[in-house]
Amino acid sequence: MTPYSPFKGKQGLKRIFNATGYSVAGFKSAFRLEAAFRQIIVLNIVLGIINFSLQLSALEHAILLIVGLLAIIVELFNSAIEAVVDRISLERHELSKNAKDMGSAAQCVALIMIAATWAIILFWA
Repeated sequence: MTPYSPFKGKQGLKRIFNATGYSVAGFKSAFRLEAAFRQIIVLNIVLGIINFSLQLSALEHAILLIVGLLAIIVELFNSAIEAVVDRISLERHELSKNAKDMGSAAQCVALIMIAATWAIILFWA
């Protein structure tokens, strides 16, 4: 038995095109199926508009943008964890609860990072 996935056979440009398609499918699924993902997208749009209407340095603009994008990444991971846990079993289990709760906690930290970063840049910089 090979230790490699049979889905990992593509190389070069074919692999890049496939990966792009998988990414687009992932974004579509997250947007369609996950209310929290849609909320993070809306939050990022609103904060992005506010960000670029403020008189800040390029570095400050970048930092504010990056913390928002980080929350999107964390929500994608959180949603992926939830999907895998639910795929394995819909039965209530303490380990499943822990996995989902930890994903939620990660998103909470990402949102705190957004609030703290905005507060520091707007009020203490």
